[in-house]
Amino acid sequence: MLARRLPGIDPGACRVEPVGGLTGESWRIRAPGVDWLVRAATPQHPALGVDRQREYRILRHLQPRQLAPRPIAPKTPWLVVEWLAGETLSAADWHRALADGTLAGRLLHLHRGPRCGYPLALRPRYAACWQASDPGRRSPAWLRLHQRFMRGKMPAPLHIVPLHMDVHPGNLVRADDGGLRLIDWEYAGDGDIALELAALARGNQLDGRQCAALLAGYHAASPGYSLAALRRQVAAWTPWVDYLMLMWYEARWGQTGRRQFILQAVAPRRRLGLAGGTN
Repeated sequence: MLARRLPGIDPGACRVEPVGGLTGESWRIRAPGVDWLVRAATPQHPALGVDRQREYRILRHLQPRQLAPRPIAPKTPWLVVEWLAGETLSAADWHRALADGTLAGRLLHLHRGPRCGYPLALRPRYAACWQASDPGRRSPAWLRLHQRFMRGKMPAPLHIVPLHMDVHPGNLVRADDGGLRLIDWEYAGDGDIALELAALARGNQLDGRQCAALLAGYHAASPGYSLAALRRQVAAWTPWVDYLMLMWYEARWGQTGRRQFILQAVAPRRRLGLAGGTN
């Protein structure tokens, strides 16, 4: 891939540095005039809802919004994007962005843009993660819960918009120009605004005060529905997010055998009424 994309540069002269992540390895590649992030495409990714070509097309769609890195190579087994110069948010910066409305403003900027054309489908993700999970952990209680989410009625959308679906401090970069950018768009797609907010709250373990501040800041610039309606909608989506988190952790345990994933599955299991399942 490097030889094709950089015909004037000896690939052996490129500086390649691994960049870790929970979904899989990525690499930063540097050479004269080049500073890229290369994200792997692996056989494990489809079960997690990851499609690098879809991610590439979403990034192209988002370019006018100045929210995401610029995609580079469209026809490779990997996703190649520009490396965003800057720093990910520290814990202090993250809490400040939650409290002062900066994070809500970034989400609103994304949500006001045109849809990506890739609807988020939770049930296919649940089903794929179920197949990737460890059969020895599929208890009757878990099967009943799985069937409930596979057959149950989802909340009626408040407003369908493009979503990132993995917002956390490590995916927010304070760029050199001072702007706040989002990276790692592998789970992005079109869905209800409250699904994004519920995923952000659960994924970052926001307490009641932090969640209230986020929703109030978001609603202040979002006419058309009441703050109470937004709160109800986030609450309605929260169990669906808990199950999505549980299924992701269980699939990753089934794929990797890394104990950290079943330990991380304990919290959503308990919220959903399942036993801890750490064995």
